[in-house]
Amino acid sequence: MTAASTRTPKVAVLLVGSGHMDGSEIRESVLALLALDQHGAAFTCVSPNAAQTHVCDHAKGAVVSGASRNMLEESSRIARAGQCLDLVQASASDFDALVIPGGMGVAKNACDWAFKQAKAQVRPDVAAFVNAFFDAGKPVGAICIAPALVALCLHASSRRATLTLGDGQGTEALVAALGHRHQAVASAREIVVDESLKLVTTPAYMFGGARLAELWVGIDRCVAEVLRRV
Repeated sequence: MTAASTRTPKVAVLLVGSGHMDGSEIRESVLALLALDQHGAAFTCVSPNAAQTHVCDHAKGAVVSGASRNMLEESSRIARAGQCLDLVQASASDFDALVIPGGMGVAKNACDWAFKQAKAQVRPDVAAFVNAFFDAGKPVGAICIAPALVALCLHASSRRATLTLGDGQGTEALVAALGHRHQAVASAREIVVDESLKLVTTPAYMFGGARLAELWVGIDRCVAEVLRRV
């Protein structure tokens, strides 16, 4: 947020369910909301009103056969009842910035990166929403696996980015296949800024053993840099 800014920035937070195996990562989502609040931003959670790709039992770490859950309903567990906006009602023009927490739902529900990786496709409504921020020159923050979603969106619009998915092991070549540059970082505390696109990324639980305190540092830094560019 610039020094000259006197109004409260409005930030959309894209959620795709609740739970790290099949939705948005709850810890990353709550830390992102906390960071936005502490930095004086107003936020609105947004989610597609559609079924998840599948449902996982987070106690057993397994897919539940035949189960179905709705992304908007599940995202509302994080946003609180009645406080998550249906994506069809959301417009980038109503916001100053976008933040996308991670979680495997980003790679399963918002797109199919979890199954097809660099050949994945993004849900059209999600792609249109994300790209609208870049079209308008508005800043975007992407956490954990969310930079992969951003990479897919940007690739489809012929934009090229520098971003991070952690140490790059297993992901650097995939990012390069989409025409982007992966910048490896050493911990969840780090961020990578692509100034030309106003894109800020942080790895969070791409480092699976990261402490919650490390996630907080990286997510808080990511949010602060996003708001600085509003």
